[in-house]
Amino acid sequence: MSKEFSRRKFLTYMGSSTAALVAASSGLDMLTNKASAMTADHLMDGQAKGSGKPFTVPFKPVERSWENELILPKGYKYNIIASYGEEINSRGEIFGDQADLTVYFPIDSLEGGTNSDEGLIWVNHEFPDPGSYMKILGINEANFDKKNLKNSPKLLKMEKEAVGGSVIRVKKEKGEWKLIKDDTYNRRVDGTTTIELTGPARGSAAVKGAKTVKGSIGNCSGGRTFWNTALSCEENTGYASSYGWPDFTEEHYGWVVEVDPFDATKPVRKHTALGRFAHENTAMGLTEDGRVVVYMGDDKRDECFYKFISEKKLNPNNRDANVDVLEKGILYVANLGKQQWIALDYAKNSALQKEFSDQADVLTNVRAAARVVGATLLDRPEDVEIHPHDGTVFLALTNNSNHGNFHGQIVRFVPENGDHGSDSFTFEVFVAGGQQSGITCPDNLHFDSKGNLWVVEDYGATEDNVYAAYKNCGVFMIPTDGKNYGIPQQFASGPRGCEVTGPWLTPDETTLFLDVQHPDTWNPYPGHSFGRSCLVAVQGGRFK
Repeated sequence: MSKEFSRRKFLTYMGSSTAALVAASSGLDMLTNKASAMTADHLMDGQAKGSGKPFTVPFKPVERSWENELILPKGYKYNIIASYGEEINSRGEIFGDQADLTVYFPIDSLEGGTNSDEGLIWVNHEFPDPGSYMKILGINEANFDKKNLKNSPKLLKMEKEAVGGSVIRVKKEKGEWKLIKDDTYNRRVDGTTTIELTGPARGSAAVKGAKTVKGSIGNCSGGRTFWNTALSCEENTGYASSYGWPDFTEEHYGWVVEVDPFDATKPVRKHTALGRFAHENTAMGLTEDGRVVVYMGDDKRDECFYKFISEKKLNPNNRDANVDVLEKGILYVANLGKQQWIALDYAKNSALQKEFSDQADVLTNVRAAARVVGATLLDRPEDVEIHPHDGTVFLALTNNSNHGNFHGQIVRFVPENGDHGSDSFTFEVFVAGGQQSGITCPDNLHFDSKGNLWVVEDYGATEDNVYAAYKNCGVFMIPTDGKNYGIPQQFASGPRGCEVTGPWLTPDETTLFLDVQHPDTWNPYPGHSFGRSCLVAVQGGRFK
Protein backbone atom coordinates (compact mmCIF):
# COMPACT_ATOMS: atom_id res chain seq x y z
CA MET A 1 0.00 0.00 0.00
CA SER A 2 1.49 3.32 -1.00
CA LYS A 3 2.16 5.75 1.81
CA GLU A 4 0.03 8.50 0.33
CA PHE A 5 -3.04 6.24 0.31
CA SER A 6 -3.45 5.73 4.03
CA ARG A 7 -6.47 4.24 5.72
CA ARG A 8 -6.85 7.43 7.75
CA LYS A 9 -7.07 9.59 4.62
CA PHE A 10 -9.49 7.18 3.01
CA LEU A 11 -11.83 7.17 5.99
CA THR A 12 -11.66 10.95 6.25
CA TYR A 13 -12.59 11.22 2.59
CA MET A 14 -15.49 8.77 2.75
CA GLY A 15 -16.90 9.66 6.19
CA SER A 16 -16.97 7.66 9.42
CA SER A 17 -19.37 4.70 9.45
CA THR A 18 -19.93 4.57 5.69
CA ALA A 19 -16.18 4.67 5.23
CA ALA A 20 -15.67 1.78 7.60
CA LEU A 21 -18.07 -0.33 5.57
CA VAL A 22 -16.70 0.73 2.20
CA ALA A 23 -13.07 0.45 3.21
CA ALA A 24 -13.60 -2.98 4.65
CA SER A 25 -15.59 -4.31 1.73
CA SER A 26 -13.01 -2.96 -0.67
CA GLY A 27 -10.34 -5.06 0.98
CA LEU A 28 -8.56 -1.96 2.26
CA ASP A 29 -8.63 -3.19 5.83
CA MET A 30 -7.04 -6.44 4.74
CA LEU A 31 -4.29 -4.55 2.93
CA THR A 32 -3.47 -2.22 5.83
CA ASN A 33 -3.95 -2.66 9.54
CA LYS A 34 -7.15 -4.38 10.57
CA ALA A 35 -10.05 -1.97 10.93
CA SER A 36 -11.49 -0.99 14.23
CA ALA A 37 -14.82 -2.60 15.06
CA MET A 38 -17.52 -1.92 12.52
CA THR A 39 -19.51 1.13 13.51
CA ALA A 40 -23.01 -0.02 12.55
CA ASP A 41 -24.25 -2.63 14.99
CA HIS A 42 -28.00 -2.05 15.01
CA LEU A 43 -28.90 -4.78 12.57
CA MET A 44 -27.42 -7.70 14.45
CA ASP A 45 -27.77 -8.65 18.10
CA GLY A 46 -24.85 -11.04 17.78
CA GLN A 47 -21.18 -10.15 18.06
CA ALA A 48 -18.79 -9.05 15.32
CA LYS A 49 -16.31 -11.46 13.83
CA GLY A 50 -13.48 -12.28 16.23
CA SER A 51 -15.36 -11.28 19.40
CA GLY A 52 -15.12 -14.77 20.87
CA LYS A 53 -18.85 -14.76 21.62
CA PRO A 54 -21.36 -16.99 19.85
CA PHE A 55 -23.33 -15.49 16.99
CA THR A 56 -27.10 -15.65 17.17
CA VAL A 57 -29.61 -14.84 14.44
CA PRO A 58 -31.43 -11.63 15.51
CA PHE A 59 -34.83 -12.54 14.07
CA LYS A 60 -37.09 -15.56 13.93
CA PRO A 61 -36.87 -16.76 10.31
CA VAL A 62 -40.06 -16.76 8.28
CA GLU A 63 -41.40 -19.75 6.39
CA ARG A 64 -41.69 -20.31 2.65
CA SER A 65 -45.06 -19.06 1.46
CA TRP A 66 -47.44 -18.78 -1.49
CA GLU A 67 -49.09 -15.77 0.16
CA ASN A 68 -49.48 -12.66 -2.00
CA GLU A 69 -47.73 -10.38 0.49
CA LEU A 70 -44.29 -9.18 1.56
CA ILE A 71 -43.87 -11.28 4.67
CA LEU A 72 -41.34 -10.20 7.32
CA PRO A 73 -40.33 -11.52 10.75
CA LYS A 74 -42.32 -10.42 13.78
CA GLY A 75 -41.43 -6.89 14.78
CA TYR A 76 -40.53 -5.69 11.27
CA LYS A 77 -42.63 -3.53 8.97
CA TYR A 78 -42.35 -2.06 5.50
CA ASN A 79 -43.65 0.96 3.67
CA ILE A 80 -43.68 1.65 -0.08
CA ILE A 81 -41.59 4.66 -1.11
CA ALA A 82 -42.29 4.80 -4.86
CA SER A 83 -44.07 2.70 -7.50
CA TYR A 84 -44.00 2.54 -11.28
CA GLY A 85 -45.85 5.44 -12.87
CA GLU A 86 -45.56 7.80 -9.89
CA GLU A 87 -44.40 11.33 -10.75
CA ILE A 88 -41.10 12.29 -9.15
CA ASN A 89 -40.77 15.94 -10.22
CA SER A 90 -42.57 18.93 -11.70
CA ARG A 91 -41.36 18.02 -15.19
CA GLY A 92 -43.72 15.06 -15.13
CA GLU A 93 -40.98 12.41 -15.08
CA ILE A 94 -42.16 9.14 -13.56
CA PHE A 95 -40.59 6.43 -11.44
CA GLY A 96 -39.73 3.71 -13.94
CA ASP A 97 -40.74 0.07 -14.20
CA GLN A 98 -39.14 -3.13 -12.85
CA ALA A 99 -37.10 -1.60 -10.01
CA ASP A 100 -33.94 -3.59 -9.38
CA LEU A 101 -30.80 -2.03 -7.93
CA THR A 102 -31.02 0.45 -5.05
CA VAL A 103 -28.02 2.50 -3.91
CA TYR A 104 -28.47 4.82 -0.94
CA PHE A 105 -26.38 7.99 -0.72
CA PRO A 106 -26.62 9.94 2.56
CA ILE A 107 -27.60 13.51 1.72
CA ASP A 108 -24.34 14.68 3.29
CA SER A 109 -22.18 12.10 1.48
CA LEU A 110 -20.01 14.67 -0.29
CA GLU A 111 -19.06 16.21 3.06
CA GLY A 112 -18.16 12.82 4.49
CA GLY A 113 -21.44 12.48 6.35
CA THR A 114 -23.50 9.36 7.02
CA ASN A 115 -27.06 10.63 7.40
CA SER A 116 -29.30 7.58 7.74
CA ASP A 117 -32.58 9.50 7.78
CA GLU A 118 -32.31 11.45 4.52
CA GLY A 119 -30.53 10.85 1.25
CA LEU A 120 -30.64 10.15 -2.45
CA ILE A 121 -31.42 6.73 -3.89
CA TRP A 122 -30.46 5.55 -7.33
CA VAL A 123 -32.92 2.88 -8.55
CA ASN A 124 -32.46 0.80 -11.72
CA HIS A 125 -35.43 0.06 -13.98
CA GLU A 126 -34.61 -3.19 -15.72
CA PHE A 127 -37.13 -3.59 -18.53
CA PRO A 128 -40.48 -2.28 -19.75
CA ASP A 129 -43.50 -4.46 -19.10
CA PRO A 130 -46.24 -3.91 -21.70
CA GLY A 131 -48.77 -5.24 -19.21
CA SER A 132 -47.98 -2.33 -16.89
CA TYR A 133 -47.84 0.66 -19.20
CA MET A 134 -50.78 -0.49 -21.31
CA LYS A 135 -52.92 -0.80 -18.18
CA ILE A 136 -51.92 2.73 -17.21
CA LEU A 137 -53.04 3.92 -20.64
CA GLY A 138 -56.20 1.82 -20.54
CA ILE A 139 -55.19 -0.43 -23.46
CA ASN A 140 -56.19 -4.09 -23.60
CA GLU A 141 -52.87 -5.88 -24.11
CA ALA A 142 -54.59 -8.94 -25.57
CA ASN A 143 -55.82 -6.86 -28.48
CA PHE A 144 -52.50 -5.15 -29.17
CA ASP A 145 -49.90 -6.33 -31.65
CA LYS A 146 -46.53 -5.38 -30.18
CA LYS A 147 -45.12 -4.85 -33.65
CA ASN A 148 -47.29 -1.75 -33.83
CA LEU A 149 -45.22 -0.03 -31.14
CA LYS A 150 -43.13 1.79 -33.73
CA ASN A 151 -46.37 3.16 -35.21
CA SER A 152 -47.58 4.45 -31.82
CA PRO A 153 -45.37 7.36 -30.67
CA LYS A 154 -47.21 7.59 -27.34
CA LEU A 155 -46.62 3.92 -26.49
CA LEU A 156 -43.05 3.94 -27.72
CA LYS A 157 -42.30 7.03 -25.63
CA MET A 158 -43.78 5.41 -22.51
CA GLU A 159 -41.81 2.22 -23.11
CA LYS A 160 -38.52 4.10 -23.43
CA GLU A 161 -39.33 6.14 -20.33
CA ALA A 162 -39.92 2.95 -18.32
CA VAL A 163 -36.27 1.86 -18.43
CA GLY A 164 -32.92 3.22 -17.21
CA GLY A 165 -32.92 4.55 -13.66
CA SER A 166 -34.21 7.16 -11.21
CA VAL A 167 -32.51 9.53 -8.80
CA ILE A 168 -34.94 10.30 -5.98
CA ARG A 169 -34.61 12.15 -2.69
CA VAL A 170 -36.01 10.27 0.28
CA LYS A 171 -36.49 11.16 3.92
CA LYS A 172 -37.66 9.37 7.04
CA GLU A 173 -40.60 11.25 8.57
CA LYS A 174 -42.57 10.03 11.57
CA GLY A 175 -41.02 6.60 11.25
CA GLU A 176 -41.73 6.08 7.53
CA TRP A 177 -39.62 6.74 4.47
CA LYS A 178 -41.13 9.17 1.99
CA LEU A 179 -40.32 10.30 -1.54
CA ILE A 180 -39.75 14.07 -1.65
CA LYS A 181 -41.60 14.39 -4.93
CA ASP A 182 -40.46 17.68 -6.37
CA ASP A 183 -36.91 17.86 -5.07
CA THR A 184 -34.34 19.40 -7.41
CA TYR A 185 -32.25 16.21 -7.30
CA ASN A 186 -35.06 14.04 -8.67
CA ARG A 187 -34.46 13.06 -12.28
CA ARG A 188 -34.56 10.21 -14.76
CA VAL A 189 -32.04 8.51 -16.99
CA ASP A 190 -34.03 6.51 -19.53
CA GLY A 191 -34.19 5.20 -23.08
CA THR A 192 -34.02 8.72 -24.50
CA THR A 193 -31.09 10.15 -22.50
CA THR A 194 -27.94 11.19 -24.37
CA ILE A 195 -25.03 9.26 -22.86
CA GLU A 196 -21.30 9.60 -23.55
CA LEU A 197 -19.04 6.65 -24.33
CA THR A 198 -15.61 6.58 -22.70
CA GLY A 199 -12.61 4.33 -23.11
CA PRO A 200 -11.12 2.32 -25.98
CA ALA A 201 -14.35 1.72 -27.91
CA ARG A 202 -15.40 5.38 -28.01
CA GLY A 203 -15.66 6.48 -31.66
CA SER A 204 -14.42 3.09 -32.89
CA ALA A 205 -15.70 0.98 -35.75
CA ALA A 206 -16.85 -1.59 -33.17
CA VAL A 207 -19.58 0.81 -31.98
CA LYS A 208 -20.29 2.21 -35.44
CA GLY A 209 -18.17 5.31 -34.75
CA ALA A 210 -20.36 6.54 -31.90
CA LYS A 211 -19.08 8.89 -29.20
CA THR A 212 -22.51 9.37 -27.69
CA VAL A 213 -25.44 6.94 -27.62
CA LYS A 214 -29.14 7.15 -26.99
CA GLY A 215 -30.46 5.81 -23.72
CA SER A 216 -29.74 3.03 -21.26
CA ILE A 217 -31.74 -0.20 -21.21
CA GLY A 218 -31.60 -3.56 -19.45
CA ASN A 219 -30.43 -1.96 -16.20
CA CYS A 220 -30.19 -4.78 -13.70
CA SER A 221 -28.00 -4.33 -10.62
CA GLY A 222 -24.85 -2.21 -10.21
CA GLY A 223 -22.94 -0.60 -7.38
CA ARG A 224 -21.51 2.48 -5.72
CA THR A 225 -18.10 3.98 -6.41
CA PHE A 226 -15.65 5.19 -3.81
CA TRP A 227 -16.31 8.74 -5.05
CA ASN A 228 -20.09 8.54 -4.46
CA THR A 229 -21.50 7.90 -7.92
CA ALA A 230 -23.78 5.08 -9.01
CA LEU A 231 -22.79 2.34 -11.44
CA SER A 232 -25.77 0.93 -13.33
CA CYS A 233 -25.29 -2.31 -15.25
CA GLU A 234 -26.91 -2.96 -18.62
CA GLU A 235 -27.62 -6.66 -18.27
CA ASN A 236 -28.84 -7.61 -21.72
CA THR A 237 -27.58 -6.60 -25.13
CA GLY A 238 -30.62 -7.48 -27.21
CA TYR A 239 -33.41 -5.35 -25.77
CA ALA A 240 -33.35 -2.73 -28.53
CA SER A 241 -34.15 -5.19 -31.29
CA SER A 242 -36.47 -7.35 -29.22
CA TYR A 243 -38.59 -4.33 -28.32
CA GLY A 244 -38.71 -3.07 -31.88
CA TRP A 245 -36.74 0.14 -31.40
CA PRO A 246 -35.49 0.81 -34.96
CA ASP A 247 -33.32 3.80 -33.99
CA PHE A 248 -31.17 1.79 -31.56
CA THR A 249 -27.83 0.10 -32.30
CA GLU A 250 -27.10 -3.11 -30.37
CA GLU A 251 -23.40 -2.32 -29.81
CA HIS A 252 -24.42 0.76 -27.84
CA TYR A 253 -25.88 -1.37 -25.03
CA GLY A 254 -24.47 -3.91 -22.58
CA TRP A 255 -22.09 -1.52 -20.80
CA VAL A 256 -21.58 -0.19 -17.26
CA VAL A 257 -23.16 3.25 -16.86
CA GLU A 258 -21.91 5.87 -14.36
CA VAL A 259 -24.31 8.49 -12.96
CA ASP A 260 -23.55 11.27 -10.49
CA PRO A 261 -26.71 11.53 -8.35
CA PHE A 262 -25.60 14.84 -6.88
CA ASP A 263 -24.92 16.70 -10.12
CA ALA A 264 -27.24 16.55 -13.11
CA THR A 265 -24.88 18.79 -15.10
CA LYS A 266 -22.27 16.04 -15.26
CA PRO A 267 -22.69 13.70 -18.24
CA VAL A 268 -24.00 10.18 -17.86
CA ARG A 269 -21.26 7.87 -19.20
CA LYS A 270 -20.87 4.28 -20.42
CA HIS A 271 -17.40 2.91 -19.68
CA THR A 272 -16.28 0.68 -22.54
CA ALA A 273 -13.06 -0.31 -20.74
CA LEU A 274 -15.22 -2.53 -18.50
CA GLY A 275 -16.43 -4.56 -21.49
CA ARG A 276 -19.76 -5.28 -23.12
CA PHE A 277 -21.80 -8.24 -21.88
CA ALA A 278 -24.86 -8.92 -19.69
CA HIS A 279 -23.57 -7.07 -16.65
CA GLU A 280 -25.32 -7.99 -13.41
CA ASN A 281 -23.57 -5.68 -10.96
CA THR A 282 -20.22 -4.22 -9.91
CA ALA A 283 -18.21 -4.76 -6.72
CA MET A 284 -15.43 -2.25 -6.21
CA GLY A 285 -12.16 -2.98 -4.43
CA LEU A 286 -8.55 -1.81 -4.40
CA THR A 287 -5.23 -3.31 -5.38
CA GLU A 288 -2.41 -3.23 -2.88
CA ASP A 289 -1.02 -0.11 -4.57
CA GLY A 290 -4.34 1.77 -4.62
CA ARG A 291 -5.73 1.11 -8.10
CA VAL A 292 -9.45 0.48 -8.48
CA VAL A 293 -10.74 -3.04 -9.12
CA VAL A 294 -14.26 -3.76 -10.40
CA TYR A 295 -15.56 -7.34 -10.25
CA MET A 296 -18.43 -8.24 -12.62
CA GLY A 297 -20.52 -11.26 -13.61
CA ASP A 298 -22.17 -11.96 -16.97
CA ASP A 299 -25.75 -13.07 -16.31
CA LYS A 300 -26.28 -15.76 -18.89
CA ARG A 301 -25.89 -19.52 -18.87
CA ASP A 302 -22.35 -20.58 -19.81
CA GLU A 303 -20.76 -17.14 -19.41
CA CYS A 304 -17.84 -15.79 -17.39
CA PHE A 305 -16.54 -13.90 -14.37
CA TYR A 306 -14.55 -10.68 -14.94
CA LYS A 307 -12.56 -8.03 -13.16
CA PHE A 308 -11.26 -4.66 -14.33
CA ILE A 309 -8.13 -3.03 -12.90
CA SER A 310 -7.72 0.68 -13.50
CA GLU A 311 -4.54 2.22 -14.82
CA LYS A 312 -4.96 5.20 -12.52
CA LYS A 313 -4.90 5.10 -8.72
CA LEU A 314 -7.82 6.26 -6.60
CA ASN A 315 -7.43 9.78 -5.23
CA PRO A 316 -9.12 9.77 -1.79
CA ASN A 317 -8.70 13.51 -1.31
CA ASN A 318 -10.22 14.86 -4.53
CA ARG A 319 -13.54 13.55 -5.82
CA ASP A 320 -13.21 15.19 -9.22
CA ALA A 321 -9.80 13.59 -9.75
CA ASN A 322 -11.51 10.19 -9.99
CA VAL A 323 -13.82 11.12 -12.84
CA ASP A 324 -11.71 9.19 -15.39
CA VAL A 325 -10.59 6.25 -13.23
CA LEU A 326 -12.81 3.78 -15.10
CA GLU A 327 -11.78 4.96 -18.56
CA LYS A 328 -8.39 3.23 -18.75
CA GLY A 329 -7.26 -0.14 -17.48
CA ILE A 330 -7.22 -3.86 -18.24
CA LEU A 331 -10.18 -6.24 -18.25
CA TYR A 332 -9.50 -9.80 -17.03
CA VAL A 333 -11.53 -13.00 -17.21
CA ALA A 334 -11.34 -15.95 -14.81
CA ASN A 335 -10.02 -19.43 -15.63
CA LEU A 336 -11.05 -21.50 -12.63
CA GLY A 337 -9.18 -24.60 -13.72
CA LYS A 338 -5.89 -22.71 -13.62
CA GLN A 339 -7.07 -20.37 -10.85
CA GLN A 340 -5.84 -17.47 -12.92
CA TRP A 341 -7.09 -14.11 -14.22
CA ILE A 342 -6.37 -13.81 -17.94
CA ALA A 343 -5.89 -10.33 -19.37
CA LEU A 344 -8.07 -9.46 -22.36
CA ASP A 345 -5.29 -7.24 -23.68
CA TYR A 346 -5.16 -7.13 -27.47
CA ALA A 347 -1.66 -5.65 -27.56
CA LYS A 348 -0.15 -8.54 -25.59
CA ASN A 349 -2.20 -11.56 -26.69
CA SER A 350 -1.51 -13.11 -30.08
CA ALA A 351 -4.67 -15.24 -29.93
CA LEU A 352 -6.79 -12.10 -29.63
CA GLN A 353 -4.84 -10.46 -32.45
CA LYS A 354 -5.82 -13.30 -34.78
CA GLU A 355 -9.54 -12.95 -34.06
CA PHE A 356 -10.12 -9.25 -33.45
CA SER A 357 -9.12 -6.01 -35.12
CA ASP A 358 -8.18 -3.98 -32.03
CA GLN A 359 -8.88 -3.50 -28.31
CA ALA A 360 -12.20 -1.80 -29.05
CA ASP A 361 -13.30 -4.90 -30.96
CA VAL A 362 -12.26 -7.12 -28.03
CA LEU A 363 -14.18 -5.04 -25.48
CA THR A 364 -17.30 -4.79 -27.62
CA ASN A 365 -17.33 -8.57 -28.17
CA VAL A 366 -16.08 -9.72 -24.77
CA ARG A 367 -17.89 -13.04 -24.73
CA ALA A 368 -16.12 -14.19 -27.87
CA ALA A 369 -12.79 -12.88 -26.58
CA ALA A 370 -13.21 -14.77 -23.30
CA ARG A 371 -13.59 -18.02 -25.20
CA VAL A 372 -10.51 -17.33 -27.31
CA VAL A 373 -8.33 -17.05 -24.19
CA GLY A 374 -9.81 -20.13 -22.49
CA ALA A 375 -12.02 -18.61 -19.79
CA THR A 376 -14.22 -20.87 -17.67
CA LEU A 377 -17.91 -20.91 -18.59
CA LEU A 378 -20.12 -20.66 -15.50
CA ASP A 379 -23.74 -21.11 -14.44
CA ARG A 380 -25.18 -17.60 -14.79
CA PRO A 381 -22.61 -15.60 -12.82
CA GLU A 382 -24.73 -12.81 -11.38
CA ASP A 383 -24.08 -10.66 -8.33
CA VAL A 384 -20.61 -10.35 -6.81
CA GLU A 385 -19.66 -8.71 -3.48
CA ILE A 386 -16.53 -8.33 -1.35
CA HIS A 387 -16.54 -9.52 2.27
CA PRO A 388 -16.19 -6.58 4.70
CA HIS A 389 -13.67 -8.31 6.97
CA ASP A 390 -11.39 -10.56 4.98
CA GLY A 391 -11.70 -9.16 1.43
CA THR A 392 -12.74 -12.48 -0.11
CA VAL A 393 -15.02 -12.24 -3.13
CA PHE A 394 -18.48 -13.88 -3.21
CA LEU A 395 -20.09 -14.70 -6.57
CA ALA A 396 -23.69 -15.89 -7.04
CA LEU A 397 -24.05 -18.55 -9.74
CA THR A 398 -27.82 -18.49 -10.12
CA ASN A 399 -28.45 -21.71 -12.08
CA ASN A 400 -27.98 -23.46 -15.41
CA SER A 401 -30.79 -25.74 -16.52
CA ASN A 402 -28.77 -26.71 -19.61
CA HIS A 403 -26.96 -29.30 -17.54
CA GLY A 404 -29.23 -29.83 -14.57
CA ASN A 405 -28.02 -27.13 -12.18
CA PHE A 406 -31.44 -25.78 -11.24
CA HIS A 407 -30.56 -24.34 -7.83
CA GLY A 408 -27.19 -22.65 -8.23
CA GLN A 409 -24.53 -21.88 -5.62
CA ILE A 410 -22.49 -19.08 -4.09
CA VAL A 411 -18.74 -19.36 -4.65
CA ARG A 412 -16.08 -17.67 -2.51
CA PHE A 413 -12.86 -16.49 -4.20
CA VAL A 414 -9.67 -15.75 -2.26
CA PRO A 415 -7.20 -13.41 -4.02
CA GLU A 416 -3.58 -14.50 -3.71
CA ASN A 417 -1.87 -12.67 -0.82
CA GLY A 418 -5.10 -10.81 -0.20
CA ASP A 419 -4.43 -8.52 -3.14
CA HIS A 420 -7.27 -7.80 -5.54
CA GLY A 421 -4.62 -6.95 -8.11
CA SER A 422 -3.21 -10.48 -8.05
CA ASP A 423 -3.39 -12.70 -11.13
CA SER A 424 -4.09 -15.80 -9.00
CA PHE A 425 -6.85 -16.97 -6.66
CA THR A 426 -8.31 -20.00 -4.96
CA PHE A 427 -12.02 -20.71 -4.58
CA GLU A 428 -14.59 -22.83 -2.77
CA VAL A 429 -18.34 -23.31 -2.75
CA PHE A 430 -19.77 -21.30 0.17
CA VAL A 431 -23.41 -22.40 -0.19
CA ALA A 432 -24.92 -24.87 -2.64
CA GLY A 433 -28.54 -24.28 -3.57
CA GLY A 434 -31.11 -27.00 -3.06
CA GLN A 435 -32.92 -28.87 -0.32
CA GLN A 436 -29.91 -29.22 1.96
CA SER A 437 -29.38 -25.47 2.32
CA GLY A 438 -33.00 -24.48 1.70
CA ILE A 439 -32.08 -21.68 -0.69
CA THR A 440 -32.33 -21.68 -4.47
CA CYS A 441 -31.19 -19.53 -7.39
CA PRO A 442 -29.16 -16.88 -5.51
CA ASP A 443 -29.12 -13.51 -7.27
CA ASN A 444 -28.40 -10.12 -5.64
CA LEU A 445 -25.99 -10.10 -2.69
CA HIS A 446 -25.28 -7.49 0.00
CA PHE A 447 -23.07 -7.59 3.12
CA ASP A 448 -23.91 -5.98 6.42
CA SER A 449 -21.17 -4.59 8.64
CA LYS A 450 -20.76 -7.82 10.61
CA GLY A 451 -20.12 -9.90 7.52
CA ASN A 452 -23.55 -11.47 7.16
CA LEU A 453 -24.41 -12.04 3.52
CA TRP A 454 -27.89 -10.96 2.45
CA VAL A 455 -29.17 -12.91 -0.54
CA VAL A 456 -32.28 -12.64 -2.73
CA GLU A 457 -33.54 -15.34 -5.09
CA ASP A 458 -34.46 -15.34 -8.78
CA TYR A 459 -36.78 -18.07 -10.09
CA GLY A 460 -40.38 -18.62 -11.14
CA ALA A 461 -42.23 -21.17 -9.05
CA THR A 462 -45.44 -22.90 -10.01
CA GLU A 463 -47.23 -25.66 -8.14
CA ASP A 464 -45.89 -28.27 -10.56
CA ASN A 465 -42.31 -27.25 -11.50
CA VAL A 466 -38.91 -27.87 -9.93
CA TYR A 467 -39.30 -24.80 -7.70
CA ALA A 468 -42.70 -25.72 -6.25
CA ALA A 469 -41.28 -26.56 -2.82
CA TYR A 470 -39.61 -23.13 -2.62
CA LYS A 471 -42.84 -21.21 -3.35
CA ASN A 472 -42.37 -17.41 -3.62
CA CYS A 473 -38.90 -15.86 -3.97
CA GLY A 474 -37.32 -14.88 -0.67
CA VAL A 475 -34.68 -12.80 1.10
CA PHE A 476 -32.10 -14.59 3.25
CA MET A 477 -29.33 -13.68 5.65
CA ILE A 478 -26.38 -16.11 5.66
CA PRO A 479 -23.81 -15.78 8.46
CA THR A 480 -20.18 -16.11 7.36
CA ASP A 481 -18.94 -16.67 10.92
CA GLY A 482 -20.05 -18.47 14.07
CA LYS A 483 -22.27 -21.44 14.75
CA ASN A 484 -24.68 -20.66 11.92
CA TYR A 485 -21.92 -20.29 9.33
CA GLY A 486 -23.28 -20.89 5.84
CA ILE A 487 -26.84 -21.63 7.00
CA PRO A 488 -29.43 -19.45 5.23
CA GLN A 489 -31.95 -17.76 7.53
CA GLN A 490 -35.06 -16.55 5.68
CA PHE A 491 -35.83 -12.90 6.43
CA ALA A 492 -38.61 -12.23 3.92
CA SER A 493 -40.95 -13.89 1.46
CA GLY A 494 -42.02 -11.83 -1.53
CA PRO A 495 -45.51 -11.52 -3.05
CA ARG A 496 -46.56 -13.99 -5.72
CA GLY A 497 -44.79 -13.75 -9.06
CA CYS A 498 -42.13 -11.29 -7.92
CA GLU A 499 -38.42 -11.16 -7.39
CA VAL A 500 -37.32 -9.22 -4.33
CA THR A 501 -34.27 -7.33 -5.56
CA GLY A 502 -31.72 -4.64 -4.72
CA PRO A 503 -31.03 -5.08 -0.96
CA TRP A 504 -29.20 -2.05 0.47
CA LEU A 505 -28.74 -0.90 4.10
CA THR A 506 -28.50 2.64 5.44
CA PRO A 507 -25.14 3.39 7.12
CA ASP A 508 -26.60 2.89 10.60
CA GLU A 509 -28.34 -0.28 9.43
CA THR A 510 -31.74 0.74 10.77
CA THR A 511 -33.36 0.48 7.32
CA LEU A 512 -33.12 -2.17 4.63
CA PHE A 513 -34.22 -0.98 1.17
CA LEU A 514 -35.67 -3.60 -1.17
CA ASP A 515 -37.38 -3.60 -4.56
CA VAL A 516 -40.43 -5.73 -5.34
CA GLN A 517 -40.15 -6.47 -9.06
CA HIS A 518 -42.95 -7.71 -11.36
CA PRO A 519 -45.46 -8.89 -8.72
CA ASP A 520 -48.50 -10.61 -10.23
CA THR A 521 -51.14 -8.44 -8.57
CA TRP A 522 -49.62 -7.12 -5.35
CA ASN A 523 -49.31 -3.46 -4.49
CA PRO A 524 -51.23 -2.30 -1.43
CA TYR A 525 -51.46 1.34 -2.58
CA PRO A 526 -55.07 2.58 -2.70
CA GLY A 527 -56.33 2.88 -6.26
CA HIS A 528 -53.74 0.58 -7.85
CA SER A 529 -55.65 -1.99 -9.83
CA PHE A 530 -52.66 -4.12 -10.83
CA GLY A 531 -49.29 -5.21 -9.49
CA ARG A 532 -46.58 -2.57 -9.87
CA SER A 533 -42.86 -2.77 -9.29
CA CYS A 534 -41.89 -0.62 -6.32
CA LEU A 535 -39.22 0.43 -3.83
CA VAL A 536 -39.86 -0.39 -0.16
CA ALA A 537 -38.17 0.42 3.16
CA VAL A 538 -38.01 -2.24 5.89
CA GLN A 539 -37.57 -1.25 9.53
CA GLY A 540 -38.16 -2.65 13.00
CA GLY A 541 -37.08 -5.56 15.12
CA ARG A 542 -33.37 -5.50 15.83
CA PHE A 543 -32.81 -2.78 13.25
CA LYS A 544 -33.42 -0.14 15.94
